[in-house]
Amino acid sequence: MKRYRAGVLGGSGFAGAELVRRLLGHPEVELVRVCAADHVGEPLANALPHLEGRTELVFENPTPDEAVKDLDIVLMGLPHGASIDVVDRVIDGNVRVLDMSGAFRLKDQAAYARFYGGPHAAPELLSRFVYGLPELAREAIRGARFVSSPGCFATSIELALLPFARAGLLSGSVQVVGVTGSSGAGVTPSPTTHHPTRSVNLRTYRPLAHQHAPEIVAALASAGATIELDFVPVSAPLARGIFATAFFHVPADTNPEMLSELPKQTYRDEPFVRVPRSRLPEVVAVAGSNYAEVGVTLGPERDGKRLVTVFAALDNLVKGGAGQAIQNMNLMLGLPEGLTLEDPGGYP
Repeated sequence: MKRYRAGVLGGSGFAGAELVRRLLGHPEVELVRVCAADHVGEPLANALPHLEGRTELVFENPTPDEAVKDLDIVLMGLPHGASIDVVDRVIDGNVRVLDMSGAFRLKDQAAYARFYGGPHAAPELLSRFVYGLPELAREAIRGARFVSSPGCFATSIELALLPFARAGLLSGSVQVVGVTGSSGAGVTPSPTTHHPTRSVNLRTYRPLAHQHAPEIVAALASAGATIELDFVPVSAPLARGIFATAFFHVPADTNPEMLSELPKQTYRDEPFVRVPRSRLPEVVAVAGSNYAEVGVTLGPERDGKRLVTVFAALDNLVKGGAGQAIQNMNLMLGLPEGLTLEDPGGYP
């Protein structure tokens, strides 16, 4: 008999599909409820055809109170406002909450208002949440009741820069270009995600104003870095995957061998971050998996400085989304961290 009962709120989208797929195969957690605003009363396979024959569950659309009833943990892929409403209803209960929206990632209310279009509806709840990047906050996540999973771009950029932040080598100006697949825009099509346009196009969006920027700055600050981040996201003609390239300078006399070895040293014992031995990171290597790859290239000495270029690749729906949520759930419940996550994925 499985030890924990879980529910998914917002289960009909791309991230929800990945959550449901992995929860159905979890040896310790029973998926008992999948909620969505659409497909109500229909079998999950009507919206998630790859689950045909795997479950008898149907989509439900209960009140927030009913949605979390008798659950040990709820995993939410909801819009910000809906996430806040659910948390406000359960704050005095016992159910654990894993939120995948940006509603609780920032402690800075001014930054939230600037990047999310208005003041937070329940600022008193922000301090209750742990930021859920396991490689940064694993011990805080263990046993936590409220965890906010990072954004997909944020995860890739934080993993790229974290080794240098911890080593005291990251400060001042950092520039990042991040390329993302269309699934990051969600299941509802729009003119910019419509396949005939997306499949032959590259375009930037929200340059220098993306909502993941302040959480990246805050996360790296907790690791000892004070930076100014210039982040340009790019929409690419692929369905899933993120490839981030970060640029920053260090003093020219910084040991180059040490710089090259930092990612290997930082992630030597991390189960889901790897540093390729004979190549740089690439999306094809991590597609469909919870693994991220990090690599570094050093520029020549110039004007007393050396350019460090760091690359990171991950699957935006797995390590950048539902997979990281499952990783956090496992930690919150005191389970082995890699349960249902250790498959290597595959491409295409």
